[in-house]
Order: sequence, then C-alpha cells, then structure tokens
Amino acid sequence: MKRIESVREMQDLAGRLRREGRRIAFVPTMGYLHEGHLSLIDEARKAGDVVVVSVFVNPTQFGPGEDFDVYPRDISGDETKAAGRGADILFHPSAREMYPGEPLTRVHVEKITEVLCGARRRGHFSGVATVVTKLFNIVRPHAAVFGQKDAQQAAVIMTMVRDLNMDVEIRIVPTVREKDGLAMSSRNVRLSPEQRKHAVMLSKVLFGLRDTIRPDTAVEPLLKEAEATLSGLPGAELEYLEMRSFPGLEPVERFDRDAVIALAVRFGEVRLIDNILLKNDLDS
Repeated sequence: MKRIESVREMQDLAGRLRREGRRIAFVPTMGYLHEGHLSLIDEARKAGDVVVVSVFVNPTQFGPGEDFDVYPRDISGDETKAAGRGADILFHPSAREMYPGEPLTRVHVEKITEVLCGARRRGHFSGVATVVTKLFNIVRPHAAVFGQKDAQQAAVIMTMVRDLNMDVEIRIVPTVREKDGLAMSSRNVRLSPEQRKHAVMLSKVLFGLRDTIRPDTAVEPLLKEAEATLSGLPGAELEYLEMRSFPGLEPVERFDRDAVIALAVRFGEVRLIDNILLKNDLDS
C-alpha cells in the first residue's frame, strides 16, 4: 500500500489512474480505524479497482470545547489495518497541507444540517461538507463509501452530491456493532468500564423501537418512553432522540415513510451517536 501525504501528489496520481481507465473507490475517515471503517473498505473494493483511504482529523468540523485535541489517533495502526483489508493508497495529509491559508470558502447544506446533531454542533456539517468536497477534488473518486452510523452526515453528503452535480457514486454501509450491540466508534475507547456498561442501552432502545413501531404508528408516545429510559442511565445526558424521514430529515409524527430514529447521548466528555433506519413498505 502506498502512503501519500501531499495534496499535489494525490491529485497527480488520481489523474493518472483516471487516464488509465482505473476506477477509484474512496473511503474518507478520521482514522483510529475499527471494524466499522474496515467494512467500508470492503465495500470500496466492490465499487472500484483502486481503493483510497484517507485519514485526516478535520479541525473545521470541531467546535470550541469539543474533542479535537483528544480525538484518538494511531496512523501506524491505521496503515496496517487498511493494508490488511486491501486498500491500495493511504492519503494522510497534515492540517497545513489541507488548509495552507485561512479558508475563506465553505460548503453549506441548508435545512437538514439544522436538526439533530446540527442543532447542537453549529458549523459542524459545514466543516464536513467542505472537507469532503476538498477530498473529492483531491482524490477524484468514481465512488465514495460512508457508514450509516453517521446517518445525518450520510444525508448531508448525498444531498450535497445531488445538488452540486458531483460525479461521485455514494454508497452507504450498515452500522457495524460490537457483540453486545454498541455501535463501533473511535470514541468508545474513551468510555470508562462503568460508562461502557450503560452505553449498550443506546442500541437496545433503538432495537426496541424498531420492533415496536409499525406502519402508520404514532411515534411520540414511544419516543417519550424511550427518552425516559435513556435519561435514567447513570451518568448519561440525553441530547436528543428523534424520528425523522430519511434522507430528507423532516419531522415524522407517524411511521408513514422511510425514516431514521437517531439519538445522541453524552457520558461525561464522550459523545455517542447511533441510529436505526426503518423502511416503510406501505407503497410496495
């Protein structure tokens, strides 16, 4: 596997690969790779014949007081894991390489960035949309792979690609979970043993809602009950638990369309998100 740290070198290589008729599949990550990331590489290998994985902890998507400085990093481990899963290129630029001067241009997707995580992390999704646009311009992929675990991020990227006529196929891969159901996340390593024990309730609540909600079900009473369960977890602070259409992220009062149930919970300084997609088959 080739490791590249220069934007220009990555662009030049991507251009050469395209001229040779190679199909580039891209997995953008912030590193500290786990099985969830590696499943994205598996999907990328199906989507192209050259797989590029980026590792870049993007400072513009972290707000004041968030965990940029303590976000886990392990580039040597990432390189070994990505290579072992069949990636061909690891793109690992520095912040100075990605942002050589004060960035005066940002990409902003409206409406769907103003709810869920976006309502609490102002500017976060503008940082995400901007860096993904930059990475697309650098790596020049034919296809890019994202995880369902960040469902709002996936919706934002899908919308951005559609609205800006980007010639990139977007693939979304289901969430990979630990044996007890907890969604895999780079932040899980920062949970204390006690927090880790209680964090498993996030997925249990989501699975319970999935098994209870039926087509045309009124969801608010069920969400209120689930909120009470999450709020009662020792040391947990519930930020939100909502059901919205997917990928439009509009409010849903009854399960009458494809939807996502999404949540965010803080355990001390560790913020965890999770979601589950519900497919409505009333029109099928």
